[in-house]
Amino acid sequence: MPPYTTSQKHQIAEFVSCTRTKESVATKFLKASGWSLPPALDAFFTAAAGTAAVITSELQKTFERYRDDPIESPDTIGITRAIDFFSDLKVELDEVTCLGIAELLQSPSMGEFTRKGWMDGWLRVLCDTMPKMQAYAKGLRERIPQEPATFRRIYRYTFLLSRMQGQRNLQFDIAAEQWRLFFTPGHGGVAWNTETTPWLDWWIEFLEERGKRPVNKDLWEQVEVFMRKSLEDEEMGWWSPDGAWPGALDDFVAWVQAKRGKGSEMEVE
Repeated sequence: MPPYTTSQKHQIAEFVSCTRTKESVATKFLKASGWSLPPALDAFFTAAAGTAAVITSELQKTFERYRDDPIESPDTIGITRAIDFFSDLKVELDEVTCLGIAELLQSPSMGEFTRKGWMDGWLRVLCDTMPKMQAYAKGLRERIPQEPATFRRIYRYTFLLSRMQGQRNLQFDIAAEQWRLFFTPGHGGVAWNTETTPWLDWWIEFLEERGKRPVNKDLWEQVEVFMRKSLEDEEMGWWSPDGAWPGALDDFVAWVQAKRGKGSEMEVE
C-alpha cells in the first residue's frame, strides 16, 4: 500500500469492511470523494446497483445449478452440493477461506446456503459467474492473513456457524479444531506458535487440563485479541490482572508464566 496517513488508512479499512472489496477499490472511491467515507460508500453502492440487475440473472442460474431438490428445497443448497460448489470454487474444506465464503453468504449452518444469503453475498462483491467467484476466493485467501479486520470478521462469524443447534456455547473439541485452523498458516490462518512459545499448543493443552469446558462467545472473541497482543509482545508486558480479560485467559497467563518458570514476575508491583 502506498504511504497514506493514519486517518486515510482507517478510512480504507472501514470502506473494505463495509463493502468487502479490495483496498485498491476503496482507495479509488475514497480519493474521488476527497477521502470522505460516507460519499465514497454512496458512490460505490450506486455504481454497484447499476450492475445488480444484470448479474442477478446469472447468479440465479448458478444457484439453480447447486440447489437441492427443486420441489422440497427450492431455496437451499445442502451439504452435498455445497461440497461440490467448494470443489468448483477451488477452495478446500479445511482452510479459512471456506469459512470466509460461508461468512460472505451468511450460511445458517456449516455446509448450507440459502438463496437469499447467496444472492446478497455475491451481489455485494459483484460476482455472478464461477470464474469471478474463483477470483474472489483467491483474493480472499490472500487477504485473510494480511487484513486483521477481515480475519476478525470471519473468525467471529465462525462461532455462530460452529455451534450445535440449540446451544449457546461452542463444544470444546469443535473450538479446538477451529483454533487450529485459524491459528495455523498452513490452513490460511495466522501463525500463533512462534520459535520461542508454542502459544496455540499451550492454549489447547491448558484448556484440556481444565476439563475441556464449552467455550462461550466472549472467550472465543477475546482469544483472537489475545493472540495478536501475545505476538506483539511475547513477554506479555501489556497484561494486567486487573484487565477485562475472561477468567480463562487470566488463568492461562499464570499457567504460561509457571511453565516458563516466571510465575512471580507476573505479580503487580
